[in-house]
Amino acid sequence: MKANSIKCCLRLSAILMLVFSLAIHGDQEIPPASKLQDALSILKQGSMADRELAVNQLADLGASSLPILQALLDGKLFTLKSDTSLVIGIDNNHGYTLSDALTGSEKGVIERSAVTKINLTNNLRVALRKIIGQLQLSADDPAIRLAAVKAMANEEDDNTQSLLKARALIEKDEDVQQAINVVLLLKDMNSSDKLIRIKAIDLLKEQNNRDVANRLNAMLEKDETGNFIEADSEIRSVAKAALIKINSRLQIYSAMETVFFGLSLGAVLVLAAIGLAITFGVMGVINMAHGELMMLGAYTTYVIQQLMPNHLGISIILSIPAAFMISALVGILIERGIIRFLYGRPLETLLATFGVSLILQQSVRSIFSPLNRSVATPEWMSGSLQINDFLSLTWNRFYILVFCLLVFMLLLQILKRTRLGLEVRAVAQNRTMAKAMGIPTAKVDAMTFGLGSGIAGVAGVALSQITNVGPNLGQAYIVDSFMVVVFGGVGNLWGTLVAGFILGIANKFLEPFSGAVLAKILVLIFIILFIQKRPRGLFPQKGRAADS
Repeated sequence: MKANSIKCCLRLSAILMLVFSLAIHGDQEIPPASKLQDALSILKQGSMADRELAVNQLADLGASSLPILQALLDGKLFTLKSDTSLVIGIDNNHGYTLSDALTGSEKGVIERSAVTKINLTNNLRVALRKIIGQLQLSADDPAIRLAAVKAMANEEDDNTQSLLKARALIEKDEDVQQAINVVLLLKDMNSSDKLIRIKAIDLLKEQNNRDVANRLNAMLEKDETGNFIEADSEIRSVAKAALIKINSRLQIYSAMETVFFGLSLGAVLVLAAIGLAITFGVMGVINMAHGELMMLGAYTTYVIQQLMPNHLGISIILSIPAAFMISALVGILIERGIIRFLYGRPLETLLATFGVSLILQQSVRSIFSPLNRSVATPEWMSGSLQINDFLSLTWNRFYILVFCLLVFMLLLQILKRTRLGLEVRAVAQNRTMAKAMGIPTAKVDAMTFGLGSGIAGVAGVALSQITNVGPNLGQAYIVDSFMVVVFGGVGNLWGTLVAGFILGIANKFLEPFSGAVLAKILVLIFIILFIQKRPRGLFPQKGRAADS
């Protein structure tokens, strides 16, 4: 009883302090710091009704109170049990990282049991969302204002509509202005005036907005009794025409998104196949361990990220040369230790490299366990580029596409402008003549296999950003890699690039209709039929040994 009495006295004194402060100052302006301190005192000591009063007072302070209000809504506003001070806590592995709610100063890390959360009712949460949206509407950052408009889109009250109309008169950012117009026009679609509704629908048909499409679809649906939800036939006719126009644009954007995902898949296939194209084209070796060399590159990325957990962006960049070197060295060891004894016997190289692939898989299982490992994506590769509601491009796939093109151009320059490239091209066109001209074909074979293996490792770095890293990572891409090489033309880099993108786009266009597995089967059937007509692929190899 005594403790309850003390709490009641503290709560009453905080409210009286606020009232007394208002009475003393009269018409004088109260300093924002004092208002903030008074509101926080009520917030941590008052009842739910008092907290609602404190939230309204914080709202009157403007955008400066946004961090506190957002923390309160997110359940991150606490009181310290030691001194009852109000703090904002960010969850971490060891407890909460605290900052003072009043000053913003850091207060270190504390255990979860040392703080008490400020609780809310559902009504207060609804009010908080509305207040935060209103405050964000006047923020300096256009992105924050745009998010606020979208958050307020579902608010049907007149106060929200008035705020948006007032903001529309002064808004200078085109995206925010357009978002406000869409919200207001959606409100007009519920008007009792038929002309206003028709005008709103006519204006909304030019917007690439899913809320608009959903609202128009709802107007054309029927209820349980079989009657249209929209009773007016003229408005239904206008809505149907608008929906047809919006859906036509939606199909265009959907096709563009499919092409993008097809190109990104093609980039992965090109990275996986380009090293195989070099070794297969120059040496005639069917390397079934190529997928495991990609796996080594992916695990290299994982290990480096574990060594640099706080520098994800740098770790990904460092993984590229590291994965190249490790996979290249393993490739050279495979060539020097096994493959050099099997030249001219492609079926035996297939069996031998298949055995190597099993050894590499089991080695990885022994070192890292059979469980898949997750490689984190850096912040600059996360998220997506939202062009509009109908078109969104993910950053990680965009960077993989750019990375693929950079690797391809770099490899092309190596083959065209270096001595190794000249010797590789000579051996690829006519091995016997190149050997007669004094080119050390054994050394060229080892370096070529190392180069192809290194590029496979680099492909593993890219794969780690779109899939989990595991012992079976390479098995998912080895068949696709051979399909790309054969379809493009054995030993032809440009053929590999074109074939990879064609197969990637074809897969993505077939998947919605046939499913992922059947899409791969259809692509395989197409390649088989294509090879019957053009056995050498899209871009056949040139040279005196091309027919052999």
